Amino acid sequence: MARRVPRDESLSRVHGVGALFSAAYGNVGSSIYYALGVTAAFALGLTPIAFVISGLIFAATAATYAEATVMFPEAGGSSSFARHAFNEFVSFVAAWGQMLNYTITVAISSFFVPHYLAVFWPALGHSPGDVIGGAVLVVGLALLNIRGTEESSKLNLILAVADIATQIVLVGIGVVLVLSPQILIDNIHLGVAPTWSKFALGIAVGMIAYTGIETISNMSEEAKDAARTIPRAVGLVVVAVLGLYLLIPIVALSAMPVVHTAAGYHTELGSKFADDPILGIVENLGLSNGPTEVLRYYVGVLAAVILLIATNAGLIGVSRLTYSMGQHRQLPEGLRQVHPKYRTPYIAIIIFAGVAILTMLPGKTNFLATMYSFGAMLSFTIAHIAVIKLRRSHGHLERTWKPPLNVRAFGFDVPMTAVLGGLGTFAAWIVVMALNPSTLFVGTGWMIAGIVVYILYRRNQGLPLTRTVKVVLPEPLGVEEVEYQSILVAFEDDESFSPEMVATAVKLASKRRRGIHVHSMMTVPTDLPLNADLPEAEGEAQRRVEEAKLIGGARVTGHVARVRPGQAGYSVAEEAAEIQAAAIVVGLRYRNGVPQYDKTLQTVLGERPCRVIVVSEPPDKPSSLPGPTGALVEATT
Repeated sequence: MARRVPRDESLSRVHGVGALFSAAYGNVGSSIYYALGVTAAFALGLTPIAFVISGLIFAATAATYAEATVMFPEAGGSSSFARHAFNEFVSFVAAWGQMLNYTITVAISSFFVPHYLAVFWPALGHSPGDVIGGAVLVVGLALLNIRGTEESSKLNLILAVADIATQIVLVGIGVVLVLSPQILIDNIHLGVAPTWSKFALGIAVGMIAYTGIETISNMSEEAKDAARTIPRAVGLVVVAVLGLYLLIPIVALSAMPVVHTAAGYHTELGSKFADDPILGIVENLGLSNGPTEVLRYYVGVLAAVILLIATNAGLIGVSRLTYSMGQHRQLPEGLRQVHPKYRTPYIAIIIFAGVAILTMLPGKTNFLATMYSFGAMLSFTIAHIAVIKLRRSHGHLERTWKPPLNVRAFGFDVPMTAVLGGLGTFAAWIVVMALNPSTLFVGTGWMIAGIVVYILYRRNQGLPLTRTVKVVLPEPLGVEEVEYQSILVAFEDDESFSPEMVATAVKLASKRRRGIHVHSMMTVPTDLPLNADLPEAEGEAQRRVEEAKLIGGARVTGHVARVRPGQAGYSVAEEAAEIQAAAIVVGLRYRNGVPQYDKTLQTVLGERPCRVIVVSEPPDKPSSLPGPTGALVEATT
């Protein structure tokens, strides 16, 4: 029997504090492998201070994200906050800044992978090996993402734990063997090395070490007790990264102090080891050759793997953000076009992967870092302003969590964390542009190009620039007042796949839990064992799961099921019973304009353990997501 749930009932979710923390730390923690050397090149002996200041700004930013995410537990981060606080145009600006972040994440992470793998092949540690290696990596991952990939949260958790443990071990060894307060004091030459402008730029660039907090916002729809788990997870991330980003630069600058030569002041951390700073620490800890070599290989492999995952995460972010922006009619249809076979936004992946490679080609680490800071600081600043605006315009809404330091002014409680954080991120954004003409030119060009495309597209579609206009999903008939705790969406083959089926499930599923499960079947011939190796068929079935995830977001899970010919209907019914589904969504096929109640559909209707919802698409309707066409036929138990 289908279980109906009132819309205002609070339902349990999936991720707790640990899962949210590990996911966010996995994104933030990867930045140390390139942020340390880039920041030291500018801030020299004041690098630890630069990280502390940028870390305080990050703490304020994290508080802003926690408050807004608890208010609106949905994916999108600063773009979502801006939509609720302002309008669709401001939301687009924030989203386009995020797109720059993802693109530069792909570029900078892939560029540093060869440098860490140079412990095995030295040619990868300098041009052109690093650029070629990074470009090949981007192309390979882009092709994989076009074909469809499946994320492994368990692997990400293991690597995050290994990463933080490794950094703690390095800090511990460094404190014992090389830490010297006197060297740290002698490293500082106020106003000279670094100059005040370079120090300011070091703070701004140091902010790249803390980007990645959007991860928690994007996982908020899956968080258990968002008002409690999200602030705690954010707090743990802040404590972890602040501690490590204070201690690691102290150890690094004790091992590689600032020296004065004919070329001026410099440290090997920001010159010789600028492209692999953690390896620089390993080589300068004063250990004997044996342990040093073992640590070099270990850190080289770990860093390469973590940066590889960060690169892939950037490409996944590009595909999902493109789809989200398309849902809100912010991007033209062509840019977010889905591949006819693999059902992934291949045009967006190709374009933004190409942009990432272009930004990587000059081999300028500083340029990549400042471009990263440009996009991140813009998004963070919009998030801060949005939270202040929400305090004023949505003051009547209950806030189950608010950061400390609230001052009553202008008729509402002003969040000082957002004020101070916004001033800090805005100042960093200005500094990056003022001191780097190339970043100013390219970053401004990126934003102008995006805005022009947005305006032309909206005008062409007859849409207002500031009003939110979402793609209309199919409207279920007669069941709008109902939400289902769990829905099973069944696909027998590529022909049976329908975006409208997933959209219908999204419409009907409870919005407060991960309640949509895709049952994607692959038929195994009777003359082969059920576990036969059929990579092409399995890949097609998995791609249907990935396309459903693109449509439904974090609320969708799925798996591939192997079935014998003629057994698909029984497989669907058994799966629905096993997961205690409240409803099954299946599609109705057509042949020559005539609906076909085939064996699979008849079996599902005959064996159904719950309500069955049949999505009927007109045979002349093109296979695309937008458009509220089609009809629903319900079969109840």
